[in-house]
Amino acid sequence: MLSPDRSEFEREIVDEVRRFVDREIRPVAHAMEQSDTFPAALVERMKELGLFGATIPEEYGGVGLSVVSYASIIEQIAHAWMSVSGILNSHLIMCYDIFRGGTEEQRARWLPLMATGERRGGIALSEPGAGTDLQAIRTTATRDGDWYVLNGTKLWVTNGLHGNTFAVLVKTDPTASPAHRGISLFIVEKDQGPGFIVSREIEKLGYKGLDTCEVVFDHYRVPAANLIGGQEGLGFKLIMSGLELGRINVAARGVGLAQAALDDAVRYAQQRETFGKQIWQHQAIQLKLADMATRVQASRLLTRSAAEKKDRGERCDMEAGMAKLFATETAQFCALESMRIHGGFGYTKEFNVERYYRDAPLLLIGEGTNEIQRTIIAKQLIERHRIH
Repeated sequence: MLSPDRSEFEREIVDEVRRFVDREIRPVAHAMEQSDTFPAALVERMKELGLFGATIPEEYGGVGLSVVSYASIIEQIAHAWMSVSGILNSHLIMCYDIFRGGTEEQRARWLPLMATGERRGGIALSEPGAGTDLQAIRTTATRDGDWYVLNGTKLWVTNGLHGNTFAVLVKTDPTASPAHRGISLFIVEKDQGPGFIVSREIEKLGYKGLDTCEVVFDHYRVPAANLIGGQEGLGFKLIMSGLELGRINVAARGVGLAQAALDDAVRYAQQRETFGKQIWQHQAIQLKLADMATRVQASRLLTRSAAEKKDRGERCDMEAGMAKLFATETAQFCALESMRIHGGFGYTKEFNVERYYRDAPLLLIGEGTNEIQRTIIAKQLIERHRIH
């Protein structure tokens, strides 16, 4: 539990971010999303606010926020424009993995630079033939003296174009059995020599304004000192732990997006009139609003519960999976219900509702599909309540 002074400090940070969102993100979100423009000026402001170091401990130059406060910040950002929250997610998963699994030398070298945003991070995990099943990756890192040589292709790399430092999941022993024992995680800097190729920026249905790239490693040389933890075979465990934080982030995004869809629906239902009365007075609309509001609040509470467990240092893969599953399904539900309440206007680009409808499906897929979340939840239920 946070001390009273620390709790007040974190509340002040969250309030400052809320003001930043209202004053600087919300007014430009619609136009920048429609034009698919990277929010460079907003990134600079996030650096000034310390958001790139949000969860990095203070001894390494970060703000050291609790996961609960971090989730609240992500919810607020996603309420205005979900894409902006994605800039932070991959970056802070990488920071988490360096802090939890890196050597002291790696923490001291990289985390202060990442806290300021001088080094902008991302994670390179998925591949053309390996998304959900990360043990099937084919990208390799072969030892060559004081270096490793990387070869392979990574997909869906957020910050791939504008970022400069990445946590890259590779196989250092392709023959290992089980496969996860041969998987390692490296800190890889862009532009440190030939062979790091951003081959294309992937066009997407939604999630506009944020670069999502394919990255090819062609005999790219990485110092052996950049092997996180200094030991081969730790990568799979590290990235799975980091993805707990990522799933809480995605759940918080779902809450923010769902709340935005609900807020827009409530507002429009009081402006639009049919058959001589505001449409919220029709029972059909009332039922939709009630279901939306209830699911949003339940999603928020699930997300907070998972964040609190993460803050306590407890394993929370089931709780993070539940939050991610329910909050993102709620985002999809609320986006469609809000569109229905808006009628024809909800299908136009004049309103934000169509953006919510395009953004929500990513949340069902990102950081592990919702089908995978269900299997994680079920397995953990049995593990925690096994009959002996």
